[in-house]
Amino acid sequence: MTYEFLGKTVSGPFTIPSGIVTTAPSIIQRIMRDVPAVGVITTKSIGLEPRVGNREPIYSQYAPGSFVNAVGLTNPGAYASLEALSKLDVPDDKFLLVSIFGGSVEEFVTTATLLEPVADGFELNLSCPHASGYGMAMGQDPQMVGDIIRAVKAAVSVPVIPKLTPNVADIAEIGKAAIAAGADGLCAINTVGPGYTESHGSPVLSNGVGGMSGKGVLPIALKCIRELRQITDKPIIGCGGFSSAADCKAALSAGASILGVGSALTGMDTADLQHYFETLTHDLDRGTENAETLIRYDMDMAFKAVTVVSNDAVCDDITVLTFKEQLNIQPGEYVFVWIPGVGEKPFSCLTDSPFRLAVIDVGEFTHACYNLAPGSEIYVRGPYGTPVEPPEDASIMCVAGGTGLAAVYQIARDFGTNEQPATIFAGARSADRLYFLDECEAVAQVVVATDDGSAGHHGRVTEALEARLSTMTATELDTLMFYNCGPAPMIHAAEAVQRKYCKPEQVFSAIDYMTKCGVGICGACASPDGRRICMDGPFINIEPPMLPAA
Repeated sequence: MTYEFLGKTVSGPFTIPSGIVTTAPSIIQRIMRDVPAVGVITTKSIGLEPRVGNREPIYSQYAPGSFVNAVGLTNPGAYASLEALSKLDVPDDKFLLVSIFGGSVEEFVTTATLLEPVADGFELNLSCPHASGYGMAMGQDPQMVGDIIRAVKAAVSVPVIPKLTPNVADIAEIGKAAIAAGADGLCAINTVGPGYTESHGSPVLSNGVGGMSGKGVLPIALKCIRELRQITDKPIIGCGGFSSAADCKAALSAGASILGVGSALTGMDTADLQHYFETLTHDLDRGTENAETLIRYDMDMAFKAVTVVSNDAVCDDITVLTFKEQLNIQPGEYVFVWIPGVGEKPFSCLTDSPFRLAVIDVGEFTHACYNLAPGSEIYVRGPYGTPVEPPEDASIMCVAGGTGLAAVYQIARDFGTNEQPATIFAGARSADRLYFLDECEAVAQVVVATDDGSAGHHGRVTEALEARLSTMTATELDTLMFYNCGPAPMIHAAEAVQRKYCKPEQVFSAIDYMTKCGVGICGACASPDGRRICMDGPFINIEPPMLPAA
């Protein structure tokens, strides 16, 4: 089927609301290519200037399928976004709805004017409930809503749709002001609240409070959509807690034209997301109810307390933390570590029993970890990510730089055998930065390389890797499976060597992309091919370049 939206025939009736999943150009391109049900592509909200947003944690679950978030309008700014979005290949049957925000009428106008060349239309974020001075602060005032819409409409020639807040006494009053000012449609709702969650006596979100989304806000969304439909016949993008075909039918009955599905995607990797939208489309067409069974209501985002037993410094900026507890974590998975009042970050686990972390002191959070004293209690959530699954007859070869060893030790331990032990190539700038080698040598063959020659091969670890591969027979090379983890330059160099001798499908790498939510929602960890490292990785194989969307 085809669907009409603001003068454009689109491939499907769905969108993913602003700030969820489709937050990076590479993810947008992948969704355009692989998910025909999503006919309207909504970007992350973009401001005139870059905005860092809030520190992690930014996303918290307060009940199954119900969440609070406080990302803080993180975005690279209008100029960088224009450059990035201009590289997209937007198919004729997709509508690129560019979401924008501003702290004044002038900022909205300037941002819209800059981004108009890449936009099929604009969503005006007048509803974010957790960024001071933006969003809801403007969207609760009918006069301000009208002023912004009139100004943007006068400046651009593409459709303009305000995203409205439910946090008002009468959303229809705001909707009337928007329509009177020339809005081409409406979007409702943004998150409700703000709301608050806590764990172990401390607020979870670094911002303290955040917007509430997911299943718990569905009745509010349906009420708002119905009230807005009573005052206009223009298109309405409905969103807020939709996850099943029944929810979508209720939204359509209330007056929605396009259906926004967002928080329901929590915990889905790329394949899951594709299957979910296919199933949801089938449900709507056939009157079935299967999509709801794909929602990850079992997603565990609770924090568990762990206690430091020892903090063993390797050098002046690397340490190994050992905890009293054990973790049930599979090779390739990772956890988030949370220190209330400081933040949280993802870590690969050096070992599972006991739970150990390798920490390099590079910022505020890791500095706090580096200085943890025995007896200190911190918190973890997870595990997350996709465990690695090498073929049974594979010969495992791991390449690690810095704390990347933490991500590959368990792989070598669990998938190497006495007859065919794994090989670990461990690289460091100097010998004093090497750690855990005795333990590695107990489960694998270990090849060390240091930049200064103070231990092992004098040079790059990739040089030692190529020296080994160059001596192997074609039969031996065909059995290899590579797992690389470390700084991006090292990984790219390792992949270049490995591709020289082996097939791309034998190579898996974990690059240290920014990872924030860990459950596939914020899109901060987008890879160049549009996969989200937090859910599709952390180890991902080399994919061919994405072809333009058909």
